[in-house]
Amino acid sequence: MASLASLATVLGAGATVYGTVRQQQSQQATARAQAQIAQQQQAARQQELAVQQEEQTRRRQQDLARTVAATRARLAASGPQPDEGSAAAVTGGLQQDAAAAQAADEEAYQAQLARGRASLLQPDGTLTTLLRSGRTLGSAARSLLD
Repeated sequence: MASLASLATVLGAGATVYGTVRQQQSQQATARAQAQIAQQQQAARQQELAVQQEEQTRRRQQDLARTVAATRARLAASGPQPDEGSAAAVTGGLQQDAAAAQAADEEAYQAQLARGRASLLQPDGTLTTLLRSGRTLGSAARSLLD
């Protein structure tokens, strides 16, 4: 009768370990599916941000071209050459301001991309499940030895 109880304990421990392993496999499959969905969402967010960034850059370049053209036309109408002296300084300043604004937008864009990235340290629970099943097996072995 005692050997029957020991056999039942071993079978119970084996069934528990099997169930734990199956549960862990199911959790891994779910974690992989969730990670794939998260990657797809992240790629969509990055693509959307890239399109927004390109549109802002294009708009800024158009605004700069219009502003420089209007400034050069006003300066030319008032007499000085638009590419010489203070007129050149004005148009150069406009271009520097636009470049600084573009750099600030680029930094904001990079920060938005970095903020949306998933952490590489997200737990998937694989080691935890394995350790739990080992603890169950250890308990079964200890009960057999007692």
